[in-house]
Amino acid sequence: MKKFALFVFNGDPMFFIHVLLNALDMKDKGHEAKIIIEGASVKLVPDLVKPEFPLNGLWKKCLDAGLVEGVCKACSAKLGTLDAAKEQGLTLLDSMSGHPGIAAYRDEGYEVITF
Repeated sequence: MKKFALFVFNGDPMFFIHVLLNALDMKDKGHEAKIIIEGASVKLVPDLVKPEFPLNGLWKKCLDAGLVEGVCKACSAKLGTLDAAKEQGLTLLDSMSGHPGIAAYRDEGYEVITF
């Protein structure tokens, strides 16, 4: 089994869909995958829970599968989505000056992929 940390920075939904699909595919293939929502992608957090949002179904699958590691606390605060992340019960990641640090995942044996 391989371990992957998927850091998504891009806030474009058509970009974000590939993170969700890849995380589910990796899990289905017996690997461990963690989605870390960073940068501009935190702006999607309020919309992901809306049933009419195109990524809602995949988002729910990833949540149910335990693939969402969390959301950058600093970026969520800066971009106005911190309350939405808290309302959803998402883990706020802040190990590196308010942001999730990549080095910690590397130290735990994760291959880091950025989107």
